[in-house]
Amino acid sequence: MLKRKKYMKKYLVPSRAAKRAHYDEATIHAILDEALYCTVSYVSEGLPFSIPTAFVRHGDKLYIHGSVGSHFIRILEQGIPVCISITLMDALVIAKSAVSHSMNYRSVILFATAEKVEDDMQKADALEWLTNKVVPDSWDYLRPMTDKELRKTTVLAFDLAEASAKIRTGMPNDEPEDESLPIWSGIIPLQTSRLAPIGDDSSQGIPLPAHLENLLR
Repeated sequence: MLKRKKYMKKYLVPSRAAKRAHYDEATIHAILDEALYCTVSYVSEGLPFSIPTAFVRHGDKLYIHGSVGSHFIRILEQGIPVCISITLMDALVIAKSAVSHSMNYRSVILFATAEKVEDDMQKADALEWLTNKVVPDSWDYLRPMTDKELRKTTVLAFDLAEASAKIRTGMPNDEPEDESLPIWSGIIPLQTSRLAPIGDDSSQGIPLPAHLENLLR
């Protein structure tokens, strides 16, 4: 079970549909491992910001990266509080009334502060994890990252200690008096999938590598 601190009571426990909340590592990790991007929200100089970015989970930390010159990254590495959110949409829930429409989803919300990864080997590891998450098994196929590229990249880690998941599954929750109405209700499944790769001009004549062939399966 993940440890909970100052955000637990006020922000990590839903005020509505509390039964949909989950706090176990297995549920939270599974959602994080499937999602390809997160949204990092924070306040800087009195203004709210919300930035989508790719991420990877490894162990009990979530990692993002960016240019050392990125304003977004330079603000976060100061250790300001952030809220990170992730949502996977699974289905549209179509009820017999508009007010009962909903969505099936799996989501995670995380409160944390950034820890800048200073060790070059740890930075390279995090970038390898992220690359292989976005395109599985691609890191070893690609041209190796140079020392200059590594120096120009900042990697930030966020502890998962204050994270919670929220999940909705199943069919519509129609009002009892609506169930006999001759109106179709049910779900429309949604799916995010990787489609067939499309090469650029420089890739003409180069066979599709095995790790991309595997995506088609």
